Amino acid sequence: MKKLKRSARLVEMTQYLLIRPHTLIPLTTFADRYNSAKSSISEDLAIIKEVFEEEGLGELQTLAGAAGGVKFIPKVSKSHSLQFITQLCRQLEQPERILPGGYLYMSDIMGQPMILNEVGKMFASAFSGNDIDVVMTVETKGIPLAYATATYLNLPVVIVRRDNKVTEGSAVSINYVSGSNKRIQTMSLSRRALKEEAKVLIIDDFMRVGGTIHGMMDLLQEFKATVKGVGVFVESGEVEEHLVEDYVSLAKLSAVDPKTRQITAEPGNYFQEEVSNLNEE
Repeated sequence: MKKLKRSARLVEMTQYLLIRPHTLIPLTTFADRYNSAKSSISEDLAIIKEVFEEEGLGELQTLAGAAGGVKFIPKVSKSHSLQFITQLCRQLEQPERILPGGYLYMSDIMGQPMILNEVGKMFASAFSGNDIDVVMTVETKGIPLAYATATYLNLPVVIVRRDNKVTEGSAVSINYVSGSNKRIQTMSLSRRALKEEAKVLIIDDFMRVGGTIHGMMDLLQEFKATVKGVGVFVESGEVEEHLVEDYVSLAKLSAVDPKTRQITAEPGNYFQEEVSNLNEE
């Protein structure tokens, strides 16, 4: 690559880091790429690191030694995330979203790349400190969220199917009880999709009682896998007890009344401390 002016190099280096999250990049990679001395590259990275932290874009970790380098960890501040989720809750409260059975129409929200991008960053921030091998979800609505999250964690995605596909090869299938309607349902996962003893982050779009997520946990036991975290975009607050205890939710439906068509949505448990501080003020 031809030698660039420092301003141009900073822009290109920033882009290089942003599209390679959680990837250790040796300083020699940048030095060779821009035909520059390592000392100049170190100064550039110091500038980028400062901007990332000041603007709440994430962290730029530096690892010393012969095998060292830099690693970009995407993170978004909870204050910024809270503002975004609060606005999203107002969208969820639109009366026309109510469907028969007290469900909510969210497909339009799930179809907006900008929203998925922000939600993915929030989940990546919430679980960035966890040792995770893969992001798992169940088809179909959770798939975009899982991929958005996996993008910022630089991890593969594993999709649990409602039924076994021929193209998936041999699979492990289990029956589980749906938390909402108490029906027996089936889910399956290809044996090739997940290695044994993998560390898994489960992401789902909506949790009423938690039957589906609990089913995924049972399925993971067949692979001797470990659940390192559970992230839920929207949870139902009308349920007294969930089947899943330890989870992170970004939004919560505290009340849905089909008769009056009134919906009350609020930030999820991920923002519990921030909301408490605001209420005290």
